[in-house]
Amino acid sequence: MIRIIYIIDTSSLIALNRHNPRDVYPGVWQEMGTLIDSKRLFAPREVFEESSRLDDSLAEWTKTQMKMFIEPTLKQIEIVKEILRKYPSIIKLDKRYAADPWVIALAIEMIKSPQKALVEVKRIVVTEEKLRGERIRIPFICQEYMVDAIDIIEMFRMEGWKF
Repeated sequence: MIRIIYIIDTSSLIALNRHNPRDVYPGVWQEMGTLIDSKRLFAPREVFEESSRLDDSLAEWTKTQMKMFIEPTLKQIEIVKEILRKYPSIIKLDKRYAADPWVIALAIEMIKSPQKALVEVKRIVVTEEKLRGERIRIPFICQEYMVDAIDIIEMFRMEGWKF
């Protein structure tokens, strides 16, 4: 049996909120909460910072889901530094958003951490960014580090959700 853990990017939370508003699709958000409660959905603190800047229901929701947000560790800081050395354009200096390398670093750290469970654990990054040639985006860097990256709808499919 394989236990899947998702590390979600701000882009997927924004897309989820835009296309599945909480007041119209409460079941989607309940399932997201179940993933969080079962310690299968995480995001770095930087995703919280990005999403809480928005003045909408997503910002309200993220503030009620603090247990999904992981504080940076020394290992993550090292990984982010390595990512930025190799791929400095992952962060756009003219943008205020900078969670992308942290999403990848959290996934890498979780993959490399030793497991004491009897169940195999697979970590997958969830992002709406797409792999497009050599463009330096989350899926490209994930591919370079052998980390799977999917979008939110693929996560729904993997979980067997139907709404």
